[in-house]
Amino acid sequence: MKIIACIKQVPDSEAKIKAENGQINTGDSPLVINPFDEYAVEGALQQKEATNGASSSLSTVTALCIGPESAKEALKHALAMGADDAILVSDPALNNLDTVGAARILAATIQKIGGVDMVVFGRQTLDNGSGLTSAQTARALGWSLLGLAGQIKVQERSVQVERVIEEGRQTVKANLPAVISVVQSIGEPRYPSFMGIRKASKAEIPVWSLSDLGIAAPDAIIKRSELMNPPARDTSVEIISGESPAEIADKLADKLIAEKVL
Repeated sequence: MKIIACIKQVPDSEAKIKAENGQINTGDSPLVINPFDEYAVEGALQQKEATNGASSSLSTVTALCIGPESAKEALKHALAMGADDAILVSDPALNNLDTVGAARILAATIQKIGGVDMVVFGRQTLDNGSGLTSAQTARALGWSLLGLAGQIKVQERSVQVERVIEEGRQTVKANLPAVISVVQSIGEPRYPSFMGIRKASKAEIPVWSLSDLGIAAPDAIIKRSELMNPPARDTSVEIISGESPAEIADKLADKLIAEKVL
């Protein structure tokens, strides 16, 4: 069974974001693996372990990412967690991808890899947070989507998941190959082991360009024309004093009436 865990490199959640020249600037904040995608890697590894224990065939997990050269660090995190190999799709023409474009690139990469049985996503990314890429990738591949999965169980050539939705739990099933997005109920992501970190540090991660995939850069459907910082707010503080609580309350009421708050 061949499993793909799709990940993304994003700014650290503690990053201070500001707009410069209409673009996002995170300053010197580190870039990390998207926290939700750690659950995707965990879910993929769980299925690898389950199928390797129940079948004579060997299951593998490949971490897949679109991004600049620096995104190799996010892929190495997935390798340190236990992924078998990783692939980075990087091309200057992909700097302004929207979710539809990302889905088309991911689908083309998955088709080039070939023989894929399952593709696992996190529920959303920390930067854009639309949660649409998994569904759009499934559509581009022509596969079923099983979204918001908290549990996954493979049976023969089908997969059953328990979806975690607002109304409770829902069990759905689809034939493989399939695309799955997972939520935190899948299980706490495992910590990279010492041996895993050593393996990841020495790993040679192949980089595929658009020419390797044999496709052109997709046109963005959604474009950010300008990004502005929120307007600065001037605030002032006034301390109201008095001889008694009643006097302070009267002064406060008069002040609120004068300011047309009441």
